[in-house]
Amino acid sequence: MVKHDPKLANGLSVTKAVKAEVDSDLSIQDAIARDYVNLSALARILIPKVAARTGKKAKGVSEVGIATALKRLRGSYSSPTPRVTKVIAGSVVNVRTQVSRLSVERTRRTLQTVTTLLSGNQEDFIQVSESLSYITMIFDQKLHSRVKRSLAAAEILDEGEGEAAITVHSPEDIVTTPGCISAFYNQLFRRRINVEDTVSCYTDTIMLVEMKDASRAFEALTELIAEEQRKLG
Repeated sequence: MVKHDPKLANGLSVTKAVKAEVDSDLSIQDAIARDYVNLSALARILIPKVAARTGKKAKGVSEVGIATALKRLRGSYSSPTPRVTKVIAGSVVNVRTQVSRLSVERTRRTLQTVTTLLSGNQEDFIQVSESLSYITMIFDQKLHSRVKRSLAAAEILDEGEGEAAITVHSPEDIVTTPGCISAFYNQLFRRRINVEDTVSCYTDTIMLVEMKDASRAFEALTELIAEEQRKLG
């Protein structure tokens, strides 16, 4: 006869349930990594979520047990590595306002049109990203009418005007250093800033945000860079 383990319910222990919750929340991971979270307070917040994952009632989940599991996780979530710190510290942020965005289906015809637009507007800001099915263009708003006319034969899937392009120009090491780009995105995520589109081009990371979020996005990223610069002394 197999004995029932009171720590387990639905095959998931409290420890594993806590880890699953932390793994799904970047803000909690950041708080643990930077060691500024009150574990007891966080444990109280997590009680209903851990209870749901284990199949127990909230009254049956111990706050102390969750706090203990959180302490064990402290080494699992670390701050950026020295390589990431060096790349971020050497980065520069620029903001370009009044930017438009337009997405169309990827066909031979739209590919040819986009190529023509790129060659005919080399002095203007135009960024193109494409998947197997779609093409997205990010460009100066003054070109919006021209781009839209050129792609009139194509079905426009999505478009936006009056947005801001946040460009982070980084050292060449960003190409071979994992974790740098996620650090930029996480910084915006912590401020609840939505990235509507993004393009990565060699050492440039371009993130498109709403105009109302432009100043906050710039502030958040420059704050991140300044913090990593302080670490390097």
